[in-house]
Amino acid sequence: MRYHSLSIDKALDELKTSKELGLTTKEAQKRQYEYGFNLLESKKGESIFSRFISQFKDFMIVVLIIAAIISFFVSLIEGKADFVDPLIIFTIIIVNAVLGVVQETKAERSLEALKKMAAPSAMVIRDGNQATIPAKDLVPGDIILLETGYYVPADARLITAINLKVDESSLTGESHPVEKNADVTLKEATMLGDRKNMVSSSGIITYGRGLAVVTHIGMNTEVGHIAKMIMEDETRETPLQKRLAKTGKALGIAALSICIIIFILGTIQGRPVFDMFMTSVSLAVAAIPEGPTNLVLLIST
Repeated sequence: MRYHSLSIDKALDELKTSKELGLTTKEAQKRQYEYGFNLLESKKGESIFSRFISQFKDFMIVVLIIAAIISFFVSLIEGKADFVDPLIIFTIIIVNAVLGVVQETKAERSLEALKKMAAPSAMVIRDGNQATIPAKDLVPGDIILLETGYYVPADARLITAINLKVDESSLTGESHPVEKNADVTLKEATMLGDRKNMVSSSGIITYGRGLAVVTHIGMNTEVGHIAKMIMEDETRETPLQKRLAKTGKALGIAALSICIIIFILGTIQGRPVFDMFMTSVSLAVAAIPEGPTNLVLLIST
């Protein structure tokens, strides 16, 4: 529901609440059971070791590791232990994994930063009386009071706004506090930064005071949508990235198949098995269409 496109009376009617009396304690408890707590969720944190290991699940990385191990043992059997190429390959793979872990850690820290911007408490009208409650206990339909210096505890439609200005830089990037107006009704397509009759969770009241009705809480708030995108960031890829990954896998399998054929043909022609095996492994490593492989080849040459 786009509450910024509704009049004050219509918004109150939709949320089944009263600006004078607010919600009853019984109704608030009922809605809390339905909507949950006004909190930002966070995915279960993995240990750094688990995240590091998960970086090696890529098909091409696995092929590189196997190729490096085989290359080392074959050279060891021939009496010419070659540590250089395997060491270079493993170093590049490990650096790649470390960078992946660092990226995931930064995403987690961004989510924690969002949580720290949440208001610890909120002033509400319940049963016709003003009370201060933990912000996590807010529910849609609660009437909240806004005063200078307070964090906005949830997304809300303004009922009154007396010289009200809100710092929304954490959401919109706007460097100056935005002046609010409760009496305007906006078009449904109005962008977040232009919704003068709304306040959003994590905003800071820099001037004036106001009264508002809570419309969204927790992960359904605007800042909650950001938190959700941060949590899903590691699994979301662009169409180009998906195509490149698919193409890379197909090319890798094709390259390995060709290397096996070359090994078999060479063996049939009577060439030394070890020589043909090393040739096939070298071709496999050179043919893998993966970033780390290209870097390995560049360093090796």
